[in-house]
Amino acid sequence: MSHDHDHDHHHDNELDPMAARVRALETILTQKGLIDPAAIDVIVDTYETKVGPRNGARVVAKAWSDPEFAEWLKRDATAAIASLGYTGRQGEHMQAVFNTPDQHNMVVCTLCSCYPWSVLGLPPVWYKSPPYRSRAVIDPRGVLAEFGVTLPDETKIRVWDSTAELRYLVVPMRPAGTEGWSEEDLADLVTRDSMIGTGLAREAA
Repeated sequence: MSHDHDHDHHHDNELDPMAARVRALETILTQKGLIDPAAIDVIVDTYETKVGPRNGARVVAKAWSDPEFAEWLKRDATAAIASLGYTGRQGEHMQAVFNTPDQHNMVVCTLCSCYPWSVLGLPPVWYKSPPYRSRAVIDPRGVLAEFGVTLPDETKIRVWDSTAELRYLVVPMRPAGTEGWSEEDLADLVTRDSMIGTGLAREAA
């Protein structure tokens, strides 16, 4: 299972049937001059790495710095997240799960690739891959190790399975040495992977 987040380029023979059809359609539309692949790449990159994850990072940063908001997020994540202007599709509910020294949370969608677009943007390629969807449940500690996350043996790992109706946001532990930081500065420490549970928040510089 590949987790090279900076090189998600695939040859056609490595694509699943749906992705291959999308690639073929993109090629036809490009040849007809109806779309600009470079523009499409910019849009996808924006939603995958900037717009969506930045929304989630602001949610996490507020939970780190505002105990009342953190309690609201635990109790009713859908409403708490919506209060910041981030809402998903009608009928879609959110649940926030908080990492602690005793428990690390990780999110997967074993049936398809349900994902909290409103706070994380587009799902990464690996999140939708069958190897991740199966192994995250069977061997979560091994999967985390492949992402470079090694947890103490005494830390329990809990895997949450997303559905079309209920999606999860992992709230990573706040890094040490960030007392007194602004929410904006705290948000810079929150990564997309840390909100899926396959990564940790960045350490304070």
